[in-house]
Amino acid sequence: MSTPYTELEQWDKEYVWHPFTQMKTYRESKPLIIESGKGSYLYDTEGNRYLDGYASLWVNVHGHSEPELNRALIEQVEKVAHSTLLGSANVPSILLAKKLAEITPGNLSNVFYSDTGAAAVEIALKIAYQYWKNLDSEKYSSKNKFVSMNEAYHGDTVGAVSVGGMDLFHRIFRPLLFERIPSPSPYSYRMTDLGNEKAVKDYCLTELESLLKSHSEEIAGVIMEPLVQGAAGILTHPEGFLKGVEQLCRKYDVLLICDEVAVGFGRTGTLFACEQEDVVPDLMCMGKGITGGYMPLAATITHDRIFNAFLGEQDEHKTFYHGHTYTGNQLACSLALKNIELIEQRNLVADIQRKAEKISAKLDTLYELPNVGEVRQRGLMIGIEIVKDRTTKETFSVQEGVISRIIQNAREHGLIIRELGSVITMMPILSMTDEELHKMVDITYRSIQEACESLAVR
Repeated sequence: MSTPYTELEQWDKEYVWHPFTQMKTYRESKPLIIESGKGSYLYDTEGNRYLDGYASLWVNVHGHSEPELNRALIEQVEKVAHSTLLGSANVPSILLAKKLAEITPGNLSNVFYSDTGAAAVEIALKIAYQYWKNLDSEKYSSKNKFVSMNEAYHGDTVGAVSVGGMDLFHRIFRPLLFERIPSPSPYSYRMTDLGNEKAVKDYCLTELESLLKSHSEEIAGVIMEPLVQGAAGILTHPEGFLKGVEQLCRKYDVLLICDEVAVGFGRTGTLFACEQEDVVPDLMCMGKGITGGYMPLAATITHDRIFNAFLGEQDEHKTFYHGHTYTGNQLACSLALKNIELIEQRNLVADIQRKAEKISAKLDTLYELPNVGEVRQRGLMIGIEIVKDRTTKETFSVQEGVISRIIQNAREHGLIIRELGSVITMMPILSMTDEELHKMVDITYRSIQEACESLAVR
């Protein structure tokens, strides 16, 4: 016998502390309690069906309750659920590491596992820092800082927050953080005073070069989200910006860390976003879609030049002293292997490219709404910037409640999407059909229209 909704609601509000959620507001609302999922849909405890327009926080690849992923999990759990990777190995983690080395760009081949994207970033930062110290602790004694983009988001651990640039999320923790060096991010929609996208790109690269030229002896690495800054509001970078950053890192001898947590595994139209500009970073972080949305797993992958700097005798203390209990967990690694196999078998990346091109025209219809300032798309990452006035690009205040109303309207119409400040995001399950993608856009159109009309906003 299932637990009644009223009891679940009471216990949820009494015992569960939700992430990135103002719990006072949450406790005053009727919570959405998910009970099951099938394909592109989620079902709540009251039997209502919702199109999963944010891929359960950007992670789902093949749909909910995917039979082959289910079987992979069952087959592995019948062998062993977990054994430590500290000083011993396991079969799925070996096979997955080999596969990741084969499918990632260039010569990336050494895999360090974790369980969240933030942890993958934390690991990359620590590796980059220690790499220089292992090479020559005196010569590189000052290489202790990292450059990151304005409005960057790389996770919520202390190291990841330190290289973040989102004041709303990060300012409260500032006394705990190490120093970063901020660099301009090409937010073309709000940098029109500089000119077109190329001018914005050139400006940002010039500023970055100035930083590297002046401070390269202090900088261990540059960290960036390639092609799209996700949590910043789906900010799509101009063509050539990523490649320009790579070239500057090589010129000034600093490491390039690419955070592919959100953009990897097909989301932008290639398996990894770096491929689109023929970029091979020194360290790449991945997570989210790696297990198809089934289990927590992340990885940081690097090349031999960095890995070899950690090799030495025990008394040299070059070991990377990092690791968690569930590092390289067999269940998660087995699911990741099956996920990648299904991506390849189903030619999913090519299908994403086709669907992204097809839905682009549909997204253009959103410009019929006067409060849509810009629609940004890269693959199946979509951001809709909602403005009060198209000319001034002024946004709505939180108190006006427009953005939250749009999200609530969508839910009432059977679609789950989320907002990032003034930006409505659509991050569909990658296997969604054309019909489901069009339905997602139609509901979003209607939800924006209704919210703006109901609040007398034109």
